[in-house]
Amino acid sequence: MKLGIIGCGLIGLKRARAAVKLGITIAGVYDKDEGKALSLSKEMNSTVFENVDALLANADAVVVATTHDALAPLAIRCLKANKQLLVEKPAGLSLQEVQAIELAARHHGISVKVGYNHRFHPAMLKAHELLLSGVLGPLMYVRGNYGHGGRIGYEKEWRCDPAMAGGGELIDQGSHLIDLSRWFLGDLKLASAYLPTYFWKMPVEDNAFLALMSPGGSMAWLHTSWTEWKNSFSFEIYGRDGKLTINGLGGSYGKEQLTYYKMLPQMGPPEIEHWEFPAEDLSWEMEMKHWFEALENQQPPLGNISDAMAAMRIIDAAYKTSQARSAAVSASPWCEPIS
Repeated sequence: MKLGIIGCGLIGLKRARAAVKLGITIAGVYDKDEGKALSLSKEMNSTVFENVDALLANADAVVVATTHDALAPLAIRCLKANKQLLVEKPAGLSLQEVQAIELAARHHGISVKVGYNHRFHPAMLKAHELLLSGVLGPLMYVRGNYGHGGRIGYEKEWRCDPAMAGGGELIDQGSHLIDLSRWFLGDLKLASAYLPTYFWKMPVEDNAFLALMSPGGSMAWLHTSWTEWKNSFSFEIYGRDGKLTINGLGGSYGKEQLTYYKMLPQMGPPEIEHWEFPAEDLSWEMEMKHWFEALENQQPPLGNISDAMAAMRIIDAAYKTSQARSAAVSASPWCEPIS
């Protein structure tokens, strides 16, 4: 298989490196920033194509890893060219864009993979294995927290431009928390949302607080933040018979760890089992391996365009809900310009 990379920033680089480790040939790369394309092509010993059509003519499968505004248009071009596709989350600016990808995928008979690499962290995979084993009993709720603190000038970056990003922290890191919650709890709908801008002087939210509910009453309580002054990730899954806690993603988010708390019949202190995953972040390689195996076996991939539509349905609902509260948020003392 020959793989093309569209978008040669950090995520495109991670995807290309993971593919090479798996023995996949990088047929070529494209980026509107020629410098980024040249840098990646040099490392991959591959070709820089002058336009998307030239890349599509030389690749069997494509990774689209661009800014959010370009994800859906490029994904649809790849599908019309009958290329296998991995498009990074959130797959578009809106539910309408993600639905357009799904429609094109069905028309051309292609199963689209969406980049939800957090499912492939070893702690998360182990937690899902424990869930399926039944040790937690019926699930009650999950609680997730994910955030970083940005950097000087962050408010001027593309992720803070609604025309390029589609929103702020909710559509960025919040996409991962929503997807993980759905992976464990099943179908979810928005119960409530609060999307304030506390710190950064920008037209999008820097924090998102969500309550999601399943048809059976299970709940996800999520907070994602661009004002987390020490990078943080935690995800807790609560069942009637036990609890799982995942902390860290490696690197600046801290060592990746999973703890299982088994509730005893007499209650009191639980039995505890703990795992640590100190190795480098292998989620990119694991996800790429899964995608290629799914293609080879003609199976739908884990984390697909249907999952992206479900997540974006929640995100769209949250943004619509927050519009009614925008005047109150703008009047908040937290929204004063940064000195």
